[in-house]
Amino acid sequence: MKNNNITELFQPAHTLIGQGSIKEIPRFMNSAGVHKALVVTDKGLQKLGTVKLVADVLDDNNVPYVVYDKVEPNPSVRIVNEAFDLYKKESADFLVAIGGGSPIDVAKAVSILATNGGDIRDYCGVAKSSKPGAPIIAINTTAGTGSEVTRAYVVTDEEKKIKMVMVDNNCMAFLAIDDPDLMVGMPPALTAATGMDALTHAVEAFLCNVHTPFSDGAAIEAIRLVSKSLRRATDYGRDIQARTDMCWAEYLAGLAFSNSGLGLVHAIAHQLGGMYHTPHGVANAILLPFVMEFNLPYRTARIARIGHAWFDDDTEGLADVEAAKHAIENIRKLSKDIKIPHLCDTPFDPKDVPVMAENALKDATAANNYVKATKQDVEAILMNAYTWGIAEKVKDEIKNL
Repeated sequence: MKNNNITELFQPAHTLIGQGSIKEIPRFMNSAGVHKALVVTDKGLQKLGTVKLVADVLDDNNVPYVVYDKVEPNPSVRIVNEAFDLYKKESADFLVAIGGGSPIDVAKAVSILATNGGDIRDYCGVAKSSKPGAPIIAINTTAGTGSEVTRAYVVTDEEKKIKMVMVDNNCMAFLAIDDPDLMVGMPPALTAATGMDALTHAVEAFLCNVHTPFSDGAAIEAIRLVSKSLRRATDYGRDIQARTDMCWAEYLAGLAFSNSGLGLVHAIAHQLGGMYHTPHGVANAILLPFVMEFNLPYRTARIARIGHAWFDDDTEGLADVEAAKHAIENIRKLSKDIKIPHLCDTPFDPKDVPVMAENALKDATAANNYVKATKQDVEAILMNAYTWGIAEKVKDEIKNL
């Protein structure tokens, strides 16, 4: 019987943050008693040489491994099945995930299938597996998704064109690594999108209907760090301090939402990803201020605290509603400064809004939003984001005349 007076906290068994962290992998691998790895990553990180940096550590310590590098953004059931087939064929007994949310999510899915069997669709929802997954070493390279620290993963059902959200304690990483040396080569657009993903995690964790002092503290510090360092990390990618700040920000944001929840931003963003393959961080960044405005009448004081936490924005003495409006405008300004596209710049089509609104309300994260949204509310949020983006583009064009 569950005791509602007790809060259970979820986090990886071990975490390393800082330059050179990947060199410590063998020490933790030995303690896990594992032998052969399936390395899960993507071709982009192969070309950048990021995978080789990790592979060199494994080679230098005589750790056998095989690489699956076909992960794509918004990974599908097909990709999970391919990776799992290779895991079984090569008799691997643990996973090393290298990348952002997509490779780490695939590794989590394979981990669950390795010990629980079945079809990955069987695990859509909350706590659907019965056994701990195969051990995962999650090496984050994007400073955004928080996947290395969370108990959640997302897989796209390509047939139904929806994203399946799984929340499962059994997929937690054995070792989470955030090494800024692996992030300095990230292009500005990816740095921007993943950084806004981290910000969205923190904001939604702080505003959702279940939160604790632990998640609140992690979320507010993550917001402060993003507001301080994301512009710098985007514009000057080799700035190790900015990159390290973003490692901490996304890790803290991951802890926050893994121990509280998300909300309507993610519920809707998952539909943009499932329908149009919109990058997850971009979708979150576009929707975040509009969902905050929707929540503003019900979460004024907490949104005001986000305004107070924003780096170099003096909201002291402002009424809560004014500080809250500062928070939303600061987020819009940050998105503009780091060149996040508008919804009208993506493949979004207004005719799909009714279907996306219905599916968003079925998404597991929608239930965590502090105020329950209707289908009409979600439709309005999407159309507000779409028309606002058009208006902003017109303004910019007039300025440039």
